[in-house]
Order: sequence, then C-alpha cells, then structure tokens
Amino acid sequence: MTTIDWTENESAFSARWHSENASPAPARIVVIDDRTTANAAHRLAKAETGLLWRGDFHNARQLIRALERRRQRNPRAAVTGSDLASLFESQRAERSARAELLGRVLVVLEPGYELRLRRAPEVRPACEHAYGTASDGPAAGGTERVCVSLPELLGVLSAHQWHLRGVEIPALGARIHPDYGVFSPVRGEYIDLVARAPLPAGAGQPRVFDLGTGTGVLAAVLAQRGSRVVATDINPRAVRCARANLHRLGVADRARVVEADLWPDGRADLVICNPPWLPARPTSALELGIYDHNSDMLRRFLRGLPDHLTPGGEGWLILSDLAERLGLRTRDELRTQIAEAGLRVADRYDTSPQHPRATDAADPLHEARRQEITSLWRLVPD
Repeated sequence: MTTIDWTENESAFSARWHSENASPAPARIVVIDDRTTANAAHRLAKAETGLLWRGDFHNARQLIRALERRRQRNPRAAVTGSDLASLFESQRAERSARAELLGRVLVVLEPGYELRLRRAPEVRPACEHAYGTASDGPAAGGTERVCVSLPELLGVLSAHQWHLRGVEIPALGARIHPDYGVFSPVRGEYIDLVARAPLPAGAGQPRVFDLGTGTGVLAAVLAQRGSRVVATDINPRAVRCARANLHRLGVADRARVVEADLWPDGRADLVICNPPWLPARPTSALELGIYDHNSDMLRRFLRGLPDHLTPGGEGWLILSDLAERLGLRTRDELRTQIAEAGLRVADRYDTSPQHPRATDAADPLHEARRQEITSLWRLVPD
C-alpha cells in the first residue's frame, strides 16, 4: 500500500494512493483551488508535482482542458515518423506523455467514496462499480481516504454511464453492458462475422470455447445460435461482467464463464479467440484489450488449438489487419505462425471497418484505418 502525505491549512493529512494505470504516487503534493491559474498549474505539473484540487468540481474539469491546450502548444515530442510504425509509436508516446501530465491533477475520495468539492456529482455508485464497495475496494473498511487522479475519476464516471446505458448489439437484438476495465464491444463488424459464419458441420449443438471473452458478447452470440459455451478470461472484472451479461440475456444455462489464463479443461468442436489486434506492449491493465505484447495471446491460441479440438473441430481467429498496415506484423508472419502450429486455413470471411475513426481524416493514421480489414479465419488441423 502506498500513502501520500500533504499539508493543508497547517494540518497534516494522508490518503491511500490508487492508480488504475499503475502511475507512481507523486513525491510532492501542492494544494490548489479556483485561484490557481492554468499557467501556474502547468508549471507545477511539468515539474512532476501532484496538484491536489480543493476548488469547484467543474472548474477542475476546466483546468484539465486548459492543461491539455498548453500541452498541445508545447508538446514534449512532436508526433512524427518516416513510416507508419514510427508514427504509431510516436502517437502512443504522445498520448502517454499527455496522460502523465493531466494525471497530476488529483482529488481525494473520503471514506465511502465521498467527493467533497463544490458542485461535485455523486460519485459513489460509479466508484463502487469500478473499485468495489467501500468495504472491499481501495478504501477497505470504509475508513480511509483515497487519492486518485481527476482524469481517472472522470473515466470511472464515464464508464459507469456506458455500463448503465449499454452497447446495442444488432446481432443479439439486445444490449451488452460493459464494466469498468473491460473492453467495450463497440466494433460491431467482428460480432457480425461470428453471427454469420457457419458452425462446424455435424456437431449438432457444438461445444464452444470462447477465449478472452471480455464482456461475453461472442459467447452470447454463439449461445443464441444453439451452442454450449465455456468462456474464459484472466481478468476477474471481465469474468463478473460476462456472467452478468449472459444472465441478463437469458443464456446463462448454455454459457458459463470461468476465470482462466486462456484455456479451460477439455476439448471443443469450436474454439474462438479475438485477441488484442496490435502487437505492442500495454502500459497498464486498461490497455490489455488493445495491445498483445509480442503477439503472446495470438501465439498461445494457435499453438494450443490442435490439442483442444475434437475430431472435425475448428478454430475461429478474429483479427484485424491494422497491425500489418502499420508495419507491426506482416501477413507472411501470421501465416507462418498458423503453419508452425500445425494448422491450415479452411476459409476466411472479411469485413470493412464501420467505426468513426475510419472516417477521421484528421487522424495521421487515417489511411491505414480506412483500408483496415477484419477477418474471421477458419483454422483446422493440417
């Protein structure tokens, strides 16, 4: 447990430090409020000082925007690159530096997740959704203060709204409700591929493994198609989220979720895996749904697939070619990995992106995103 200390009104205070992206606790804390100018806050933040906000909540959000404008005028490193891979890495570095600067604006959650700022919203439901109840979350026992960055708290509030509202999934005719820290299924095109692809012939009600289930959306689609599904995830948040979604959708009798590092016990007629599409190192647990360092999950799925299939079974790999278009992986490398695992491609179904970033011409990676293809690879033992 890490604790931060500060002085306020000539009194000493302390709080438990909590960061979902594993940012270290600031060594120095300065209390600021509505009288603090954006320029002064920017100078302090650049000096790696934690800025503990004690003013109006809405003014704190204004300060975040002001700091972001100053960073855009004076970026630590320009987003440049002679090739798309370099440009991608430059963008990641710039986003990381931005998050580091803005993350130095801090707030204190009193016991029970109370935010004692003027015009502050009620944050307790969102914090309990993200962190657990006051008795089992970061404020264990409900007796401790917790210090978090303001951007993290805003993310917690936003995620709670996504959870309450849900994401409409046309293939299900229903909504999926993502939990905080669980990748939201906003890319509907890959879900449609799974909903339309023919199931293995002769399997009747096929037994399916859904590896890295996340919200459980693909498990739900396959359960609705008559399959019996065992879904896995290594993230306890995802396991809880998927179980709740499957129960809400009325398919919990045909799909169960277990916490596991990829593989459950036994064999299946169909194994489906939608690994993170970009082979880059995640900088926090929140990025595990986006980045697969050294294609680790992809490689383990391919290597383990032959030993987890029933005779006549097949694997479905859901993968975007964005990594190939960015120069992070080649198509030949992917095909070599498939062949080295003792697999061959029986078929492949492709779809084009439908998400807003594919049409954002201001994005330096726009052309790669516009041309991106997402595929369902049907793999069988060679």
